[in-house]
Amino acid sequence: MSFHIKSDGVKGMADRRLVAIVILTALLSLGHTADHICRGDVRFSLTMGSVLTIVFNVAIYAAIGIGLYLYLRRRIGPLFWAFFAGAGLGALWLGHLSPFTDQPPQYILRAYDSAAAGWLALTCLFALALALIAGALYAEYLWARASR
Repeated sequence: MSFHIKSDGVKGMADRRLVAIVILTALLSLGHTADHICRGDVRFSLTMGSVLTIVFNVAIYAAIGIGLYLYLRRRIGPLFWAFFAGAGLGALWLGHLSPFTDQPPQYILRAYDSAAAGWLALTCLFALALALIAGALYAEYLWARASR
């Protein structure tokens, strides 16, 4: 199985920069998931809350994996990634930055005994937000360029 990845965003071809942004975002998302596990949001004695968190995370990584496969097979285009990144950014905002959240950045910082660990978790969160913004904007750019 061979995939042709070009960096010029030609319609019908997978763009290597977009693929790299998606992979980077997935890795940062894994870091953020690890943060949630370290803070005790996912407990080994399963509760409804932890089951929902596990299902939500499995759905995210399944969508990323299936989306990458379909994108590399040219079954979906960059607009999928624009919407996916926008939805991820919305979820991140609701979960950590909105006035309605119970886990704002201050909560993440205070959840760790070590200030360095708290700052690492917060850095991962903000890097994830920036990667989602970059991914959405770049995917929209590729879509607009291809549709002309």
